Amino acid sequence: MQRVLIVDDDRLVADTLSLIFAKSGFDSRVAYSADEALHCSREFSPDLLLCDVTMPGRDGLALVCDVTRELPSCRIIVLTAFYSNLKHVREQASKLARPVGLLTKPCQPSELLREAAAMLATA
Repeated sequence: MQRVLIVDDDRLVADTLSLIFAKSGFDSRVAYSADEALHCSREFSPDLLLCDVTMPGRDGLALVCDVTRELPSCRIIVLTAFYSNLKHVREQASKLARPVGLLTKPCQPSELLREAAAMLATA
């Protein structure tokens, strides 16, 4: 069973995404901050990280850099609800050693699962 770690400071969003992945056959875990997610990722060792960009404290891009370094086989999809962030997020993602998926919130569960499957297929 593939493991997904969902990170979003909005508990309703994170919990809903976790349910979507769980119902689709994933072992899903939730973290509500970048620091909590980094700790959880070290124990859980996810195959996929689904991460919000804008969060209090450390943002999702900082988390992505840490996970990329510490868990090189983990695939990553970042989510943002702020269209004004897209250019910056794309620029930061392009600097990473491997591709990072990017989706805007809200997105359809089918689109999210399709992107997750595509990212995991490149593993």
